[in-house]
Amino acid sequence: MLLYFLRRFLLIIPTLLGISIVVFAIMHLVPGGPVEQMLLEMHMVESGEGGAESAGAVAVQNIPDEALEEIRRAFGFDRPWYVRYFHWLWRVVHLDLGTSYRTQEPVWGMISSRFPVSIYFGLIGFALAYLVCIPLGVMKAILHGRRFDFISSGIVFVGYSIPGWALGMLLLVMLGGGSFWNVFPLGKFRSTAWDDLPRIVRQIEVEEEVEDEAGDFEWDKMSFFGKAIDQIHHTFLPVLCYMLGSFATLTVLMKNAVMENLGQDYVRTAFAKGLSERRVVFLHVLRNSLIPLATGLGHGISLIMAGSYLIEKVFDIDGMGKLGYISLLDRDYPVALGILMINAFLSLLGNILSDMLYATIDPRIRFQ
Repeated sequence: MLLYFLRRFLLIIPTLLGISIVVFAIMHLVPGGPVEQMLLEMHMVESGEGGAESAGAVAVQNIPDEALEEIRRAFGFDRPWYVRYFHWLWRVVHLDLGTSYRTQEPVWGMISSRFPVSIYFGLIGFALAYLVCIPLGVMKAILHGRRFDFISSGIVFVGYSIPGWALGMLLLVMLGGGSFWNVFPLGKFRSTAWDDLPRIVRQIEVEEEVEDEAGDFEWDKMSFFGKAIDQIHHTFLPVLCYMLGSFATLTVLMKNAVMENLGQDYVRTAFAKGLSERRVVFLHVLRNSLIPLATGLGHGISLIMAGSYLIEKVFDIDGMGKLGYISLLDRDYPVALGILMINAFLSLLGNILSDMLYATIDPRIRFQ
């Protein structure tokens, strides 16, 4: 089995190479690259016109060939795409993801600064999904065919049919200061006053002129309890949307696993020995039913680290998902490639960890 997992780890390298070639070729062969984006913005700023396609064509026509070639050379587009690919791959091997076309910042610095935000939401959503779906699936299996099972199934599948980003937009309208109740904030990771640095509140008297004196300023700090409440306040809606994607899958998987184990011979033997239903379900059945769910823990690594593009965009959360979304729209190839390669690596690593968990939990499994 050790040899099997060693081969799996070694196969990550050619798999990542194949993914990188395909993604790099697609990004650099589709029209509307960073050169066109820059020319379009220059034309829009100068003329103030609104038609994107016509403005882009006019912008390219008005640029002299020498200047256009110089711009392409600055971005490296004067060389074939496969030459640029090997140049990019050589830097990646040396742990250099390049520099952003838009901000001229190191790509690794931009990504690493957003890791904690995506990990925070992904980890909480992933953990809560398991904590809610496991007992819900057990209850649905025990009460199979009853009213609770039918009602919960309807709620679960209605939630599964709604994308997380669409639910986020709906929740912001209903609960985030929209048409109904102003209960939750309109996105962001936390309030601006969350930091330890005090904020200055200027006290202005209507009938007197403002004087720059010490008495005219009030230093206001948010307490530790206030920070915790504020963080929970900003976390609730995004985490709810994060949970929505895997909620129905985990619940149904747990229910089916429990029902399958309830029909096994060892369960009938346990009841024949006089054990109570609670002891049989929670001590014997639940333990074996967790095997299919435990194997999905490895796949959760990519979800925890990568975040969600559209959910972070909807809630204006400055994480890896929003960074990837903006980089794709702006044709910021180094940033988009860096995020996609990190996500691909985490997905491949998660698949291997899932097999390892499967073999660890179930001793009958032996990979050859």
